[in-house]
Amino acid sequence: MLFSWTGLILAPLLVPTIFSAAMLSLLEGSNGALLFLLLMVPSCIISYGTTIFLFLPSLYLLSLWRPLTGLKVCLLGLVLGTLVFVPLTWMEWRSSGLDSGPPTESFPTFLLRWAADPLTAIYPLAGLITSEPPPQDQPTGAIPPGQNDF
Repeated sequence: MLFSWTGLILAPLLVPTIFSAAMLSLLEGSNGALLFLLLMVPSCIISYGTTIFLFLPSLYLLSLWRPLTGLKVCLLGLVLGTLVFVPLTWMEWRSSGLDSGPPTESFPTFLLRWAADPLTAIYPLAGLITSEPPPQDQPTGAIPPGQNDF
């Protein structure tokens, strides 16, 4: 598998766009564009941060250990997308008390309750979509050896 800058830029953008558009239809507001941007910015920070600082280093370490196939890359994305749920839930748990004070329940209880939420499925799906390799018949932007334009 070859690295693609286009893939790095576009892949993490899909889920925040879908999430922001879905939430925009659920929330009521007078200025839809501003509300979309307010939803899109934090979503992109999480998505791009996870891709650059978690997925790419993990992909590099996996490539040192085993040859990469499409299945292994997708499974890694699925696992890492699931693991991203834990720190985000921990941040929510820390502010779950009365008036954003100390939590009133233990973290495992809170995690299990939040894991039952159907929206939780977006985390592994986001990891899977972000890691999806390009089809084999599509060019990835790499120049074959000896075919420089210079």
